[in-house]
Amino acid sequence: MSNLLNVSPSPHVHGKESTQKLMLNVVIALIPAFITSVFYFGIGAIIVTATSVASCLIFEYLIQRFVLKKPISITDGSALVTGILLAFNLPSNIPVLIVIIGSFISIAVAKMTFGGLGNNPFNPALVGRVFMLISFPVQMTSWPVPKGLGTGYLDAVTGATPLAIIKEGLKNGEPLSKLMQMIPTPSQMFLGDMGGSMGEVAAVALLIGFIYLLYKKVITWHIPVSIVATMAVFTTILWLVNPEKNADPMFHILAGGVLLGAIFMATDYVTSPMVPRAMLIYGCGIGIITVIIRVYGAYPEGVSFAILIMNAFVPLMNAYIKPKRFGEEVKNG
Repeated sequence: MSNLLNVSPSPHVHGKESTQKLMLNVVIALIPAFITSVFYFGIGAIIVTATSVASCLIFEYLIQRFVLKKPISITDGSALVTGILLAFNLPSNIPVLIVIIGSFISIAVAKMTFGGLGNNPFNPALVGRVFMLISFPVQMTSWPVPKGLGTGYLDAVTGATPLAIIKEGLKNGEPLSKLMQMIPTPSQMFLGDMGGSMGEVAAVALLIGFIYLLYKKVITWHIPVSIVATMAVFTTILWLVNPEKNADPMFHILAGGVLLGAIFMATDYVTSPMVPRAMLIYGCGIGIITVIIRVYGAYPEGVSFAILIMNAFVPLMNAYIKPKRFGEEVKNG
């Protein structure tokens, strides 16, 4: 009886990567975007990010310590990443109390209610962001205009984002050619010189983070590329059909939170599919829904809603889109 084998469920092969190491790489990849947000929005970017991160860490600790009575796991870095991503989806002048409320929703409701890391069906940062958008629409849509390092916090000058300018202008019957003269140029949007949330304004900074994550093999190309490619295809079709009512694909990709969502939130391990084929379908779905909301919906932006909607389909994708089992017989004919 001493030679009995202990049989345990999979996985049986473990890699060298740990949750802590993966989250650390995500934080490193987010540093260029954080530096850019501080450069454009000043002290407000630091205050909002620090508040969001501290709140997420504290709420996760308190819930694990006193409610769930589980081992404390805030050192794994997941709450830190949630805090940064939540901050990156907010204006840099939003009141601290609202940031704390959003952090509570992200951690307590979207994450810990389901049992913590690995069990949440929806991206916690996006759940917090959408809750804040619905609950505090004025504060969540008062976007500071980039004024540099000396920009204050609550006294920041606000203005509309490029997406909002186009959306409102088309609604009022203005021609797109005129509206395009009122927004930053593609080069300005690429460098981040435009109004918007802290983490979405500089495409170049987000792309640097994307290259780093690919190099470190933290993520694969499937989800980000499928989102951007799908949006490019559909917005190109709309633009060619009616260029006076639909913006060009470059505008849609550079404006708003497409790159932030595609690179850092849609690729969340817990809430995204596990196999490449499902990842491509998932990314295409996000791209299509984003374009539909932007062009036909009430909101000028749709990335957050698109990712959360596709999060709901991930369990089905994981259940029905699987690689063939090793040793499975392939039927001919």
